[in-house]
Amino acid sequence: MSEKCFQDCFPDHVAICYGCGRNNPEGLQIKSYWEGNEGVCRFTPKPYHTAFPNVVYGGLIAALIDCHSICTAMAHAYRMDNRDLGSEPKIYFVTGTLNVSYLKPTPMNVELTLRAKVLEQKTRKSYVHCSVFAGETETAKAEVLAVRVKSY
Repeated sequence: MSEKCFQDCFPDHVAICYGCGRNNPEGLQIKSYWEGNEGVCRFTPKPYHTAFPNVVYGGLIAALIDCHSICTAMAHAYRMDNRDLGSEPKIYFVTGTLNVSYLKPTPMNVELTLRAKVLEQKTRKSYVHCSVFAGETETAKAEVLAVRVKSY
């Protein structure tokens, strides 16, 4: 994995996102890193992230996928420009679409691994595929359209 997570390269004023903002003490504060050509995030749900006994709330899974995929799209854009993550001018993306398929119930008390890959990058749009694994079992997957915006 890379030395620094994607989210640590965001300016302080935008690092407030509920899912990935390091400056949001009530948020999830996910961390994403490169493993080859995939953005990888590991997250262990807390007891209050439950939907049913021993099952993770689907909204949490969607939030994890959303933030991790958008952060992967940003990191990929920097990589394609041969620039350091977070260098000027800043690159920002927002979610255009988020289509999640829940394949199996995601168990509690297991570290989840999210693996995201940019399938296609255009001028303003990146298409990202993301899968969620509990151990070796894929429990959810998503197609995310990340849209590049000028600034925040």
